[in-house]
Amino acid sequence: MNHLVIGNKNYSSWSLRPWILLKEKGIEFEETKIPLYLENSREQILKYSPAAKVPVYFYKETPVWDSLAICETIAEIYPEKHCWPQSFDMRAIARSVSFEMHSGFHNIRETLPMNCRTKMKFAPIKQELQVEIDRICDIWKTCRKQNPNEGEFLFGEFSIADAMYAPIAIRFDRYGVDVGAVEKQYIKSMLSLDSMQEWIAEAEKEREIIQQAELG
Repeated sequence: MNHLVIGNKNYSSWSLRPWILLKEKGIEFEETKIPLYLENSREQILKYSPAAKVPVYFYKETPVWDSLAICETIAEIYPEKHCWPQSFDMRAIARSVSFEMHSGFHNIRETLPMNCRTKMKFAPIKQELQVEIDRICDIWKTCRKQNPNEGEFLFGEFSIADAMYAPIAIRFDRYGVDVGAVEKQYIKSMLSLDSMQEWIAEAEKEREIIQQAELG
């Protein structure tokens, strides 16, 4: 019933987002992986997605592409899974920070590419990059301050907001980005998830190389 088409687990941050949401909410799905940037990648992806991009999600026969659109669709199909916070106020903030992640942070994306196999101390951090790092840290601290005793995640229970920031937790860990105590604990909580451990373990086994995402 649920089918998710993704790219390389080592590199595809957008694929991770709906994948980890489905996993954390206990929703069974079929997974198809198409390695990116190969000669036939676009041809293979076009079999599933008119946008020629991954991820793409199918509920029955209906395709949905774009990570956040997929997450919103999952929330609509499975309202009992509480993919967004149940409080109106928290849901509004969760949507805001999720869409901010979806549309912004271009310096992080370009400078610290998703790469689960890397482990390094990235330096120097230019001002424009630090501004985006600081903004993410502010988001995490603010969300956790509003929900200090309701679980380990941004709004207590794991939500779409956490799915949207899951690749950032990996990036900050893999590139040795310096953050405060609250942010460190959040990264630890995210990386300790069984689903995240599964994704990273499978990413580390992949052998495809996307050169522009290799900084080490």
